[in-house]
Amino acid sequence: MVKGIRLNMPMKISGDITNPKLLWFKAVLFLVIGALCTLLLWHDLPRWRDAAFFALAVWAFCRAYYFAFYVIQHYMDPGFKFSGLISFGQYLMGRKKGK
Repeated sequence: MVKGIRLNMPMKISGDITNPKLLWFKAVLFLVIGALCTLLLWHDLPRWRDAAFFALAVWAFCRAYYFAFYVIQHYMDPGFKFSGLISFGQYLMGRKKGK
């Protein structure tokens, strides 16, 4: 049990996470995974060029994610709510068929 969070209670998998403590735990977990993977990659390829390419790839994927889930939803099509990458792909395929 994580301090203040009961993990043995049944959770709806399809629902959104609304517990602030669980959301913070998830955010910290993402940071730990990212830092650990970065350190392991740096251990295998300790060149500045590789570190720069890795940082650029992470930045580019973050911007693409931001575009897919924020820009489109808030600026291009406010009526559509995305729930993940599959939902985004279905949205793109539906737009192409509709034109």
